[in-house]
Amino acid sequence: MKPRYVVVDNDDRDDSVDAGVQENDTRAVNPGVTIGRNAVRELLRSGRAIDKIYVKSGSREGSVVVIVAEAISRGIPIVETDQNKLDRIADGGNHQGVVAMAAGKEYSTVDDILAIAAARGEKPLIVVSDGIEDPHNLGALIRCAECAGAHGIIIPKRRAVGLTPVVVKCSAGAVEHMAVARVTNLATTLKELKEAGIWIFAAEAGGEAYYDADFDLPTAIVFGSEGDGVSRLVKERSDFNVSIPMYGLVNSLNVSTAASVILCHAARVRHGKA
Repeated sequence: MKPRYVVVDNDDRDDSVDAGVQENDTRAVNPGVTIGRNAVRELLRSGRAIDKIYVKSGSREGSVVVIVAEAISRGIPIVETDQNKLDRIADGGNHQGVVAMAAGKEYSTVDDILAIAAARGEKPLIVVSDGIEDPHNLGALIRCAECAGAHGIIIPKRRAVGLTPVVVKCSAGAVEHMAVARVTNLATTLKELKEAGIWIFAAEAGGEAYYDADFDLPTAIVFGSEGDGVSRLVKERSDFNVSIPMYGLVNSLNVSTAASVILCHAARVRHGKA
């Protein structure tokens, strides 16, 4: 017998409208859609209100069982539907047979991020994304930041990806536990952080080796876009440039890979493991 909250979906209409994705809509995805098993599990853990969860018909193995049980215990409707409908709602994203509909995650403010650090009794560790446009890279960056104990992430409003469902999925749900502030002018925001006593480190080729930098300070680390790196105005606001020494024939790393190296080192320094 099916659990009382499970509904079998026999409606063939296009639920991309429910997902907030209209035909010919220029938006890639709707922030209210969370796709992928890990991302939906972390959404459930976060306590954020969820309208319903779509599950592929007949999918009752592994983490899907955990998701369905948790949703039922909280009275969240489970809707069984087919692969095609899930593909439409997820706008083609890799949903792994699970899609949740919830209110979009609200952006935090920079002051919120500083308050989180103060509440933990720690010096701020802030990650700054300077024009990252690839949602996979931003999602991976958020995951790295959360694992390293960062207090928040700052992203620009223009010429950069926001918190899309693909970003949420690629963060493995880490975005549910990370304050993300979206600002109009990144250079101005960095100036204000400096005035608040925070040191700005730009991850940039040619800088000092990251392991020689003092991350045991109130710190913001800037990671630049995939093609252009850290922008000129942001570099001018930075106190230090740091880089990862390269010893092979390839002279650069993906931004999220570079971030994982630098942020894990910063975490070791800050938690007495250097």
